[in-house]
Amino acid sequence: MIPVAFIVLVILTDGSSGKKVCSYQDVLDHLNLTYGNSMFKLTRPVLDHTQVTIVELDIILYAILAVIEKTQTFIPFIWASMMWTDERISWDPVQFCGITQISLPRDLLWKPDLFIYEMVQKDNSPQNPYIYMSYDGKIFSEAVINVVSTCKMDVHKFPFDTQQCSISIGSAVHCVNEIRLFPSSNSSRATQFSREVMKTQGEWEFLQLSVASSNFTFSNRQWDVLIYTFTMKRRPLLHVINFLLPILFFLSLDLASFFISDHRGEKLGFKVTVLLAISVLLLILNEILPSMSNKTPLIATYCIVIFALMLLSLLETILVTYLMETDSARQEKLRLKEDLEDKEGKVKIDDCSAEAKKWTGCSCICKMSDGEKLHELLPSPLKVNNSIQSEESRVLLLILEELKELQKTLHLHVSCIMEGGASVQWVTRINRAFFIFYIITVSLFLSVLYNEWIS
Repeated sequence: MIPVAFIVLVILTDGSSGKKVCSYQDVLDHLNLTYGNSMFKLTRPVLDHTQVTIVELDIILYAILAVIEKTQTFIPFIWASMMWTDERISWDPVQFCGITQISLPRDLLWKPDLFIYEMVQKDNSPQNPYIYMSYDGKIFSEAVINVVSTCKMDVHKFPFDTQQCSISIGSAVHCVNEIRLFPSSNSSRATQFSREVMKTQGEWEFLQLSVASSNFTFSNRQWDVLIYTFTMKRRPLLHVINFLLPILFFLSLDLASFFISDHRGEKLGFKVTVLLAISVLLLILNEILPSMSNKTPLIATYCIVIFALMLLSLLETILVTYLMETDSARQEKLRLKEDLEDKEGKVKIDDCSAEAKKWTGCSCICKMSDGEKLHELLPSPLKVNNSIQSEESRVLLLILEELKELQKTLHLHVSCIMEGGASVQWVTRINRAFFIFYIITVSLFLSVLYNEWIS
């Protein structure tokens, strides 16, 4: 509890000093600046209507929230400040205890009707409810703006691309005879300030913020425009890991599939699986890139060419498989024919043995029936001799015919084997030639594409 004597002493000291006490309200009362007085917010703040209001604008980039290629949308988070002069406002700081600047609600004063031409959505970020007013009539206004703007993007070198997105700021109704726009900071200072206060960049690396003044003519009136161009470079590591490298790995697998044997069906199934995997990655790419672009993106060329090479490799495998299956069918047909001929030859040999047995029936000659004489059963020596010679000739002719059939079969078998060997040689040559073509084409294509990307 403070003693009463001390309170009285303080009051006496303040009263004896005679120091004048001022408040901000005194300044507002002097200017008659109240909510009921609309004089300061209805019209442009000049005493002579021919006098031009000069507005100085400054923009600093806080963060790059998003750059959406599919919709070609650029979303930066910026800090903007404006300064202009209200010729109807002034006071003497000496009369008001040295007060040179006060803050007041922004609804009490006129403000330039500046807007962003590329803005596609309303700014929902919290606004600063106050502005600063100086004794000489200078007004300072600051705001943090979440801009959602359109941006014409060139994705030809995606994901190694550099984008430039612009924000054009101008007045809605006042031409150059009424409002002139000038930048407070040049390009180098704006870039330096932006790098110092940059909070986050995400996928993009901020490079430069350039400022340029321009004007255009509409309805025979000229308008001032300030153009702020943001230059940023994409960080490609995520896209390289998630997209470019998997496609390169699939290409390596397709190259390695040439070492799989053609006699099995696994090679064809393996190539189809790799081709389907590339198709899935192409669908992902379609979701990333915009539907319309001035040039075909290099990454699309990269995917399409690799997809075409894999498709060509699949067709080559189908051709080789067809040749191998045709050769196998020919070999199977030859094997069946040989088995059939072997069976027919065995039947003939059995018939020949039966015929020979019929002509060499000594046991039948030695057997005599009852009442027959030996000299009546035995033929004469001349007949026996002729019969033996004719039988030997017949047996020799049968043997000769069998040898001819065997020679013909052997000749057919050898010719089929030679044809099968020729088919295998053609398959080997096709595989070797296509593998060399594949390696050369892939090497040249990747080299040219890499040079295009880094140039």
